Amino acid sequence: MNISRRRAIGIGAAALASAVTPARAQTAGAHHAGGYERLKEPGLVPRPPQADQQMVFDSPAPKAANPGRWITRAALPLPRSEMAWAAVVRDRMHLVGGYGEQRVDRPYHHVYDATTDRWLIASPLPLGANHVGVTELAGRLYAIGGFVEQNRKPHADCFVYTEDTDRWQRIAPLPQACGSVACVALNGILHGIGGAVGDTFPTKQSVDWHLAYDPKADRWERRAPLPTGRDHVAALPHAGLIHVIGGRVNSFLTNSNLHQVYDPTKDAWSMRNPLPTARSGHGAAILDGRIFVIGGEGSNRVYGQNEAYDLRKDSWEQYAPMPTPRHGLGAVAIGRSIFVAGGGAVMGGGIQTSIHEAFTLD
Repeated sequence: MNISRRRAIGIGAAALASAVTPARAQTAGAHHAGGYERLKEPGLVPRPPQADQQMVFDSPAPKAANPGRWITRAALPLPRSEMAWAAVVRDRMHLVGGYGEQRVDRPYHHVYDATTDRWLIASPLPLGANHVGVTELAGRLYAIGGFVEQNRKPHADCFVYTEDTDRWQRIAPLPQACGSVACVALNGILHGIGGAVGDTFPTKQSVDWHLAYDPKADRWERRAPLPTGRDHVAALPHAGLIHVIGGRVNSFLTNSNLHQVYDPTKDAWSMRNPLPTARSGHGAAILDGRIFVIGGEGSNRVYGQNEAYDLRKDSWEQYAPMPTPRHGLGAVAIGRSIFVAGGGAVMGGGIQTSIHEAFTLD
């Protein structure tokens, strides 16, 4: 692994920024705009023709009055994908695990500081994996499960990261090994929802599991299962509820547009207006009272769609699509922008990118 371990992350943004070292040397232009790399061979490559053939932008949702706009941000230190999600800790985006540098079990831990538009390097995951579920809870970063082979062979290990010490610690493992678990923190509890199990593609399948982790007791408990088992979903908390949107049932050949909401006070699920474009491996973040669902993949499709759900009106609109369609990316809202980093530019995990773009309504 080409990443240097750094211990200064917990003493503030300035100190953390001074500790950064790039994971790999790139030209200034490539670092800013982002590059592509194949999973099977090293070295940056031009944008693959399949990316242009598979990209999709059309949305059936009505157009928003203010479509917003995208701007290019500092590229990741190296092309990577299938970290599945990202999380915000102290106003910085954390990306862990995933594919990169010709492996699918990387322990990468990159941190983006939006105030300086710089990527920083933090202590790597104790166990490299892809499709690791992540969330922030009480100022700490949690990493839940994941796959140790390419989108298969899950593990049950779970970890928590503390910025002040730049260290990971083990916590209670999942009751059963699972990857692509959607993780949401709500009212002091971490919810692990859905995911996929299986060591080979013929046996790999989505699950409806809903597990709740209490950090004070270091214990997992079962809650009302997801009504339709799936993985590669988007999941976010808002106003005491958890929204679970889209995803796949066993494969991206059977993507879902379901939008289901969990109420922890009732331990029950209900339906909301479905996602206009069924997809999986997408990112999601809340901005201006809307859940923005961005990117994703399907059969021979990589989506640039940027569709937003109005939390007050239970309705969807389309906004300016992502300039570079991707899936298996990291997406978070910080301040007045949604930052979307890395991901796969073609269906599957054959091509990684370091591209990083930000969406704003301003």
